[in-house]
Amino acid sequence: MNATPAQSARPTPGEDDLDAITRATLRHYDHHAAGFREGTQDHDVSQNIDALLDAISGKPPYRILDFGCGPGRDLRRFIALGHEPVGLDGSGAFAAMARQSAGCEVWLQNFLALDLPAAHFDGVFANASLFHVPARALPRVLRELRETLKPGGVLFASNPRGDNREGWSGQRYGCYHDWTGWRAFVTAAGLKEVRHYYRPTGLPRAQQPWLASVWRRGEDA
Repeated sequence: MNATPAQSARPTPGEDDLDAITRATLRHYDHHAAGFREGTQDHDVSQNIDALLDAISGKPPYRILDFGCGPGRDLRRFIALGHEPVGLDGSGAFAAMARQSAGCEVWLQNFLALDLPAAHFDGVFANASLFHVPARALPRVLRELRETLKPGGVLFASNPRGDNREGWSGQRYGCYHDWTGWRAFVTAAGLKEVRHYYRPTGLPRAQQPWLASVWRRGEDA
């Protein structure tokens, strides 16, 4: 999933609002799935894929969870590189597209109601997806992603950066973290920082709307 960094200010959601927020965001993606696929199929995220794969130790092929796989663009890339990806998305339209496009296993799961195998994946690739998780639910979701990683496994995340506000961008809900805020969430979930960077590369910081980061589950976890 994906969205632009612009957002409108609204109160932080309570638990009673979380399901409604998720349903509205997923309904938007279901209704605009074909247009989203056309608009993003040529996006080059090879830097992000490389950042994940370079941080994973051990002998490939790697088991990769593409968290928020959308229509399947990055699943195809992982397969082409010889890895064993599984897609996950909360949008039924995206999950169907990804299965047809990539020909691999794709799980239809709401980000706020995950059912993930323990210590199963070498890497989790969360490219433009975790920012859709309301801040109140983020600690739990990050812990669940940590637990689905093998000890020593790697989480990659890329999110549109902001000033730690959350709210609506049209019909999609998002949280827009700065580095300090994002780091606090992920380290509290028990993951160790490997590196972070801003995208697109080579531009002034004001023209780099994306914050990318790489994290590792401890070997002794």
